Amino acid sequence: MQLTDKQLDAMAELGNIGASHAATSLSTMLMSQIDMTVPEAIMVDIANISDYFGDEISALVVFEIQGELHPGGYVVLHLPRESAIRLTNTMLGSTDMERELNEMDESALLEVGNIMVSQFLDATATLLGIVMLPSPPAIAIDMAHAAFASIVAQIAVDIDEIILFRTELKSGMHDIQSTIVMLPDTNTLDTILKLLDEVLNPQL
Repeated sequence: MQLTDKQLDAMAELGNIGASHAATSLSTMLMSQIDMTVPEAIMVDIANISDYFGDEISALVVFEIQGELHPGGYVVLHLPRESAIRLTNTMLGSTDMERELNEMDESALLEVGNIMVSQFLDATATLLGIVMLPSPPAIAIDMAHAAFASIVAQIAVDIDEIILFRTELKSGMHDIQSTIVMLPDTNTLDTILKLLDEVLNPQL
């Protein structure tokens, strides 16, 4: 499926609305101003996912999309190791950037991921007029492309393409790189695009 530039811009705007809600919740949780933007949305054939995620150790927080669309697919919050540690250091009061990710980091990342993805899905679903809810999260710490390959191998829904929402989190102290990756079921993607077109062209 080839999306037009207008559809991709609309997807990015959809992501920005979700990111804005997620940033507000994160700011409250961390008691620090957090700004979060989605500068671009990219549609990627799932067979080419390794072109976008390399060998860097990363944290991936994985959710199944539940609610009105079934099967909905999955949403993954991806944070490279350095950004994951910067984020959890803020929460845990640490400054050590050379350490390995541990159980406390994983617990903190599950909490952050739950807030970000819940707000992201809620805001985008509200705009589209549907219900999308995240399942309880799971976490994987691994090389990003290997972790994504494992996730794709385990999911049973029909997924041909994924949507990458590049996100930038900026706090008073750090910039944190992350990506929200939507792996929608094929029928779910068709529904989202149809609803998005209706939002963009209310006269149709």
